[in-house]
Amino acid sequence: MPKITGTAKRLRIYIGEHDRYAGKSLYQAIVEKAKQLDLAGATVSRGLMGYGANSRIHTASIVDLSSDLPILVEIVDSEEYINKLLPYLDTMLQEGLVTLDDIEVIKYGNKKSNR
Repeated sequence: MPKITGTAKRLRIYIGEHDRYAGKSLYQAIVEKAKQLDLAGATVSRGLMGYGANSRIHTASIVDLSSDLPILVEIVDSEEYINKLLPYLDTMLQEGLVTLDDIEVIKYGNKKSNR
């Protein structure tokens, strides 16, 4: 199986499950914009527990089924492609945290992508 190695950027966006943008979940809007901009891929993870700038703990306990759980949107791509998305985040995010890391990538097998 062929593999590609190299450097890339990892974009992480920490938001709340109830955050909205243009009538839909913010995480869904971010993933759809990333797809529209042809970024390599995106993953959304739902946290079991966390807190942010407001220091309010969000948890998935049975007692609090309506809690606003933490959401992590993670995207790995070249710096060029990550930079395409960043200006859109400026308009989409009302609150949250965005991190960017330089990473090493080992990619196995995808025949459809040249990246």
